[in-house]
Amino acid sequence: MRPLVSIVVPTLNEAATLPGLLAHLGGLMGRFELVVADGGSTDATVALARSHHVAPRVVELVGGRAAQLNLGVAASCGELLLFVHADSRLPANAYRSLAAAWGDGEVVGGNFRLRFQGGDAFARGLGAYYRLSRRLGIYYGDSSIFVRREVFERLGGFRELPIMDDYDLARRLERAGRTACLPGPALTSARRWRRAGVARTVGSWVLIQCLYWIGVPSGRLARIYRRVR
Repeated sequence: MRPLVSIVVPTLNEAATLPGLLAHLGGLMGRFELVVADGGSTDATVALARSHHVAPRVVELVGGRAAQLNLGVAASCGELLLFVHADSRLPANAYRSLAAAWGDGEVVGGNFRLRFQGGDAFARGLGAYYRLSRRLGIYYGDSSIFVRREVFERLGGFRELPIMDDYDLARRLERAGRTACLPGPALTSARRWRRAGVARTVGSWVLIQCLYWIGVPSGRLARIYRRVR
């Protein structure tokens, strides 16, 4: 049996990037359903999603990205959940890889191998850091996290944190069972970090991870991250 994969896309003012992602996802082969979970966009994001020819289901909730994603999951039907950012792209054989992971009953979830768009030293530097982190079981939403629905529900979904909600889910997945890093790679934009440079970007990620590990409250983490990124 081929699983239905529910792709949930969190958005907030992504009018410039969402149409390209929807067109990309609509061109992939496989059993997919698309859900756009918007967090209160003030641009044309919602209108573009509703009018797009791939006809994603659109849900809206102001309350943070984790709450959006949980609502998107509630509006979906698939046995396998896949969370994709608006500035990311999946490999052409994504469904085949996901179906293979689904067929392995020991795999609870995971992510895709990630490459940053651009191909320059900055993109390669971030990519190298991500590869090292993944070997340690550390990954983020940029790498398109996937999870079996029953595992997601057993874990209680995304915790509604102001920051690190994706990292938190990944850590709980790692404890729940075996995860898989699927080939690809998936592509994502480095647009948010280029101005800071590799050293400052990676340094801010490591700092926030360490503070998270020692139990600094997520609200304080969010304030610190805004200052250091």
